[in-house]
Amino acid sequence: QVQLVESGGGLVQAGGSLRLSCAASGGMFTSYALAWFRQAPGKEREFVAAIRGSTGSPTILYGDSVKGRFTISRDNTKDTVYLQMNTMKPDDTAVYYCAGGMSWRLNRPDAYTSWGQGTQVTVSS
Repeated sequence: QVQLVESGGGLVQAGGSLRLSCAASGGMFTSYALAWFRQAPGKEREFVAAIRGSTGSPTILYGDSVKGRFTISRDNTKDTVYLQMNTMKPDDTAVYYCAGGMSWRLNRPDAYTSWGQGTQVTVSS
């Protein structure tokens, strides 16, 4: 089972950008679907983005609230998945989690078997 460690969270002003990284170890990275979820205080865990497939045209999916602003990508030479977040809004404030799994149900948290510890992202208005 792959182990995941997130980094790159922090404080940013509205309209700004951040890039999150998720480093994987202990598993066959190229075989996994990798995703980002987020959870704000008092709210359910929300799907952000997912990527599956390592060559050619991977399957990529975004949550409605981040389409056009966030971009997910993976670097198989570094066993790392990234989340580039642009034009950020205060509503993006949450703990962001990286997840890995073998399912094709990319937007379902219960489809993922490995989770990172989370990284806090705060967007000030």
